[in-house]
Amino acid sequence: MKFPDLLKTANREETSLLEQLDPRRLPKHIAIIMDGNGRWAERRHLPRVAGHRAGVKSAREVIETCARLKIQALTLYAFSLENWRRPKAEIDFLMRLLREYLRKELPVIHRNNIRLLVIGRPEQLPSEVQRDVTRAMEQTAGNSGMKLAVALNYGGRAELVDAFKAILERYRRVQSNGSAAGFRVDEETIAEHLYTAGLPDPDLLIRTSGEMRVSNFLLWQIAYAEIYVTETLWPDFTRAHLLEALIDFEKRERRYGGLSSRAEEKSSAAARGGRG
Repeated sequence: MKFPDLLKTANREETSLLEQLDPRRLPKHIAIIMDGNGRWAERRHLPRVAGHRAGVKSAREVIETCARLKIQALTLYAFSLENWRRPKAEIDFLMRLLREYLRKELPVIHRNNIRLLVIGRPEQLPSEVQRDVTRAMEQTAGNSGMKLAVALNYGGRAELVDAFKAILERYRRVQSNGSAAGFRVDEETIAEHLYTAGLPDPDLLIRTSGEMRVSNFLLWQIAYAEIYVTETLWPDFTRAHLLEALIDFEKRERRYGGLSSRAEEKSSAAARGGRG
């Protein structure tokens, strides 16, 4: 089984990479920290906003590729709570760029059966951005293909705070009804109250621009994610770069705290030998 839809539009390099992929081992959920827009612009002696605009092309290509690979979920880190510290002119441009992106790309997203979700605290965004975001989510709510989660006004610690507040509110409600005796909080309870409730945890976290940190992104969800860091700046990140990350992911053995299959075989053999 290969990827006929992608092979039709692939160049020679992409075709070679696609032939190395095993569709059965692809991640269910990819999360990406899209970093390096500002440095991309500075290296070209351009204003930082030029880097953000260039990064939209990379986002478009990655979204399309993941959808055609039948990835279940893709989460893009678009705007963090910490980003409010940037100059007002840059923030205003990012908000305009987001609205422009939704106007231009939403028809394509909808035609490709992608469901758009926004995770974070969108209620703190400018009212016109909130309206566009709400309209986009409502328009794609019935789509059954890939879920595209855009982390907007997002922070991983804030997400946990909001989840704990929601759990506490839920406890107060059941307590007022006199049914709090059986109330329990476990990992499943917390996951149900995260912004990403209903999505599988990311299998693969990609970070561009070479920075070796997770930047307050999906702190709970990436507990067992494979991390792939590339020096490539986000505006230069292409379909080929994404395919390289997926090939690297498929080569890894995910143990979730257990033994590798090879180590497990050796341990079992040793145990059998000790019973003689």
